Amino acid sequence: MKLTLKRPMVFFDLETTGTDISRDRIVQIAVLKLFPDGGEEVKTRLVNPGIPIPASATAVHHITNEDVAEEPKFPEIAKGLAEFFRGADIAGFNSNRFDIPILVEEFGRCSIPFPDPEAKLVDVQVIYHRKEERTLAAAYKFYCSKTLEGAHDAEADVRATLEVFREQLEKYDDIGSTLEDLHRYSNSDSIVDYARKLMRNDRGEIVYAFGKNRGKRVLDDPGYAEWMLGGDFPVSTKNVLRRILASGESEPPGGKGN
Repeated sequence: MKLTLKRPMVFFDLETTGTDISRDRIVQIAVLKLFPDGGEEVKTRLVNPGIPIPASATAVHHITNEDVAEEPKFPEIAKGLAEFFRGADIAGFNSNRFDIPILVEEFGRCSIPFPDPEAKLVDVQVIYHRKEERTLAAAYKFYCSKTLEGAHDAEADVRATLEVFREQLEKYDDIGSTLEDLHRYSNSDSIVDYARKLMRNDRGEIVYAFGKNRGKRVLDDPGYAEWMLGGDFPVSTKNVLRRILASGESEPPGGKGN
């Protein structure tokens, strides 16, 4: 099944200092833009996270503090990176749960909204896990019959993700071929913010998704929302809470965390 694009699609992958969406930072980013005519443009660069890279993270992606010491920090590349994503749909491997939330936080610190509200989000891992339940390296082996060399290098991972995605389109007729179909397949309508601290109940109302107030409407305990706004919670979550409190409605306009 051939994918027909109406506008560009950006596949991307991040390497980071860790897995905490609020606290950790990007150390490498690779973006591969796929154009409707089949052309590609790839950009890969190291990023100085501004905080030490733990040895445990270096053991995974092999990027050291020395490697990034002379590299730009995220605010220095933010405008150019946002422009690269502008007007494009977005895809990655585990991107909805990790890479996009991390990028939302980094852009949020620079006061740059991300992603565009109209962007369709496709998570290749969601498709894979619903069909086969594996990791990226296993997905690459399963779909492409190749061994993934250089795993946890951002560009190697993003290229592998694109190859896996193309094979998924050929293999599965029921996931759709338009970005609208793939967006619906990759995303749950119950999720409200990228960090998944909020969700929708069966009536479509926004409720807390964790802690003592799990399942309670935000508007039924605005004090808890105020506590979250003053705490160490992700930017995307706080943006949704601010809109709910300001509007007095459980359905904030503008999509997830924008």
